[in-house]
Amino acid sequence: MRRLDASDPGFAAAFDALVDDRRESASDVSADVAAIIARVKAEGDAALTDYTARFDRFDLDSSGWCITAEDCAAAYAALASELRSALDLAATRIRAYHAAQLPEDRDYRDAAGARLGARWRAVDAAGVYVPGGRAAYPSSVLMNILPAKVAGVERIVMVTPTPGGETNPVVMAAAHIGGVDEIWRVGGAQAIAALAHGTDRIAPVDVVTGPGNAWVAEAKRQLYGVVGIDMVAGPSEIVVVADNRNAPHVIAADLLSQAEHDPTSQSILFTDDSAFADAVADAVAAIIPTLSTAATMQASWADNGAIIVVPRLGDAIALCDRLAPEHLELAVDPAEADALFARVRHAGSVFLGRQTPEAIGDYVAGPNHVLPTGRRARFSSGLSVTDFMKRTSFLALDEASLAAIGPAAVALAGAEGLPAHALSVSQRLN
Repeated sequence: MRRLDASDPGFAAAFDALVDDRRESASDVSADVAAIIARVKAEGDAALTDYTARFDRFDLDSSGWCITAEDCAAAYAALASELRSALDLAATRIRAYHAAQLPEDRDYRDAAGARLGARWRAVDAAGVYVPGGRAAYPSSVLMNILPAKVAGVERIVMVTPTPGGETNPVVMAAAHIGGVDEIWRVGGAQAIAALAHGTDRIAPVDVVTGPGNAWVAEAKRQLYGVVGIDMVAGPSEIVVVADNRNAPHVIAADLLSQAEHDPTSQSILFTDDSAFADAVADAVAAIIPTLSTAATMQASWADNGAIIVVPRLGDAIALCDRLAPEHLELAVDPAEADALFARVRHAGSVFLGRQTPEAIGDYVAGPNHVLPTGRRARFSSGLSVTDFMKRTSFLALDEASLAAIGPAAVALAGAEGLPAHALSVSQRLN
C-alpha cells in the first residue's frame, strides 16, 4: 500500500497519481458487450438460452427460466430465525428511510396569475440486476427493490445468474421480503439487454438498477437511453479520517470491510498521527490472514490501499473531496465529525463518529448502499426513490396571465428566428 505524508515535497504529485488512478477492469469489453446486446435484440430468448448454457452451465428450457414466488417464500421460511430477523429489520429500516424521500407534487399560481406545478409518478416497470457468484448479496436485493416499491412501481423484475443452476436461498428470501413480481435466471450483459429490449418471455422495463461485473456495467452504459439506469458503478472504495483516539484494529477492520469486496477495491486512511498510521498498518497486516477473504483483501490493500498523514485532520477534507469517495468515515468525536462533515462537498455517503462503521450502512442503517464510485460522487448521488420516478411539469394560463408574459415570449421567439413560435403566442394575444 502507498504511504504518503502531506509534508513531503513530492506529496502533491503522489496524491495526484492516487486521484487519477483508474481501477476499473483493464480489459476493453465494449465490443463484446455490443455484440451480446445486438444478438439478444435480434434473437431474444434463443440468445439468452445459448449464453446461459455457455456462461452459467445450465439449460434454461430444461431447468426452468423462473424462480417462483413460492420458491422465494419457502426460502424465507427456511431461514434461521436470527438471519430472518436481520433481513426483516434491514427491510423495515430501508423502507422507512426511502419513504421519507418521496417527493411532493406542486401546484400553485405565481404573481402573473399563471398556474404552475409538477407531478411525480413512478415508472411502469423496473429491472433489478442481482449478481451471482462472488457477489451474491441479499442486502443489495433489498436496497434495489424496496425504493422501487416505495416509489410505486407496479412491475419489478429481477434477473440473476444461477451458475450450474444453483440458487442462493438468502437472495431468494430477500426477494420475497421485497415483493418482486418476476425473477428470471439469466445474468450478464445478456440479462441487461433482455430487460432493455425485451424478448418473447421477458417484457421490457423502463429503468435498470443493480451492481454487476464489467460486462454488466458496460451493458448498462451502452443501453442508457433505451432504459434509465442508476449508475455505472466501479470497484468499491472507502476513505477513513481518524485520529489517534481510535483503536488501530477497529480502523483497520473498517478499511478491510471494503478491501474484501474485490482486488480492485480501494481503502484509504487519513490521520494526523504518524505513530497511529503505523499501528493501523500493523493491525491490517495482522487481521488479513485471520479472515476467509484474505487473498482478496491482501491484493486490494497491496495494490490500492493508502495511508496518508496530514498536519491536521481538517486538512484531509479538501483531499477527500478530490477523491469524492463512495464511503467516507469521519471517525472522530461527534462535534468534530459534524464540523468536518459541514465542509465535505463530494462523497456518496458519510458515516459520522467513532461508533458508525460503514458496514452498518451496507445492511441495516436505512440509507441506500448503491453509491457512486470512481469519483462520480462529484456529480451523482446514491440510489433513491426518485430513480424510479419521473417528474412531469404542467402549466395553465388564462387571458390575463398570457397577456402578462406572452409578449416576452413573442420577442424571444423572434430573436431566435422561430416565427411559428411567435405566431402561436401572438394570435392568442390578439
